[in-house]
Amino acid sequence: MNNKLMPTRQIGFALALIFVSVLRAAATAENWPQFRGPNCSGVARDARPPLKIGPSNGVLWRIDVPWSPSSPCLWDDRVFVTTYADKQLETLCYARRDGQLLWARSVRPNRLESFHPTDGSPAASSPATDGRRVVSYFGSFGLVCYDLDGAELWRHSLPVAVSAGNYGSGTSPIIHGNKILLNRDQDGNSSLLALDVTTGKTLWETARPDAVGSFGTPIVWNNKGIDEVVLAGTLRLKGYELKNGKERWLVDGLTGFACTTPVTGEGMLFFAGWSPGGADSPWPAWEGFLQQNDKNHDGEITFDEFNAGMRDFARGLDRDHDGKITKKDWDIIQAGAAKAHNQLVAIRPGGHGDITQTHVAWKATRGLPYVPSPLLYQGRIYMVRDGGMLSCLDARTGQAFYTQERVDAAGSYYASPIAADGRVYVCSLPGKLTIVKAGSEKPEDKLEILHQADFGERIFATPAVSGPNLYLRTQTKLYAFGPSKTM
Repeated sequence: MNNKLMPTRQIGFALALIFVSVLRAAATAENWPQFRGPNCSGVARDARPPLKIGPSNGVLWRIDVPWSPSSPCLWDDRVFVTTYADKQLETLCYARRDGQLLWARSVRPNRLESFHPTDGSPAASSPATDGRRVVSYFGSFGLVCYDLDGAELWRHSLPVAVSAGNYGSGTSPIIHGNKILLNRDQDGNSSLLALDVTTGKTLWETARPDAVGSFGTPIVWNNKGIDEVVLAGTLRLKGYELKNGKERWLVDGLTGFACTTPVTGEGMLFFAGWSPGGADSPWPAWEGFLQQNDKNHDGEITFDEFNAGMRDFARGLDRDHDGKITKKDWDIIQAGAAKAHNQLVAIRPGGHGDITQTHVAWKATRGLPYVPSPLLYQGRIYMVRDGGMLSCLDARTGQAFYTQERVDAAGSYYASPIAADGRVYVCSLPGKLTIVKAGSEKPEDKLEILHQADFGERIFATPAVSGPNLYLRTQTKLYAFGPSKTM
């Protein structure tokens, strides 16, 4: 061997390795593998979607999709969604280039979980993929895993979920390394579950007896060198060791009904949640509630004494599950409400045990979201609350740049905000998309709306972003937006 050629060959080999590494990194950046993308952050760091998008602007393709509130996820040339149609729970795979249906796979549950009659679905959970498999969770069935060509790899059956208030499941699975992580908070027998992504076998399951019900998705946080699973529940946010599910810390006194997912960045972890009731917005006294709802004046309230739209909510008030609401139930609710505080908290790393008083860096109580998760982007926390009110805070200090500024898009908000290319995207339930300029470091910067579009039908799902493209699911359609047909 000619030793003089060695440096050249070594350099060439090194350059090839670098080239492959760059390609892999680029592929990773282009994917949106689960609810809200990488680690459920809502941030597409290298994406450049077009600004002027709407039902007739920037549309690459638009297809009809059976309604469900779950969000799309993306991997390379494929888009995955879940649906409920013809009494079957479905996982659908579409081509990113043109929206062609590549495959559809379904499972038929023995019994459907209870879910909200107008806003809910038994296919509310978004799928997750690691580029080799796609995993779907259904509260009525459990988990099912396919390869990217639709061949079923395994199933993991679970008891039918019983959510607080019978609203149905809202959480989504995530994939981290060899683990699938799933929030199984219910109205009893709550747990955090970890499965092997290859086999579907249980790796560990940690009971959460103090979590009556929650709808957020778990995330992974590297806390001082230790990977943790972080999940919000009733009154508490908790961190668990990823490798074995052991509880490591908790923050107490948060919202009583957690719908949102935490986010990480700026060296901290952030959680924001709001729900009716709580110490800062208490439930009425039993006597007043009884007088208002006890139609037959027998001293207790049955579900048929509520109008049809309130009965699912009323079932969640029956804490002892005896089919009626009594003062005993109300005392339990009041006791929990006295401990609940709607707030945004910024948590420093490194804590163990109850860190409520030791590791909360700052708090905020205005502009809190009910269903949409907070967004951390370019050093700022963004929150959108019902009514179309957006707030923006400095992630390091909690200083408000603006609070509850209206974005001219009223109504409820279920989709979580996302960010790409210096912009924040928010979607209202009635169907209006608002694109806002992300703030700089200047405290005087205020809300600036860059673009708005009305899709004319409801939007539940959080958009997915990849490269030059954005994917938006409305009540009946799936849109792909971009500058060209190249994807």
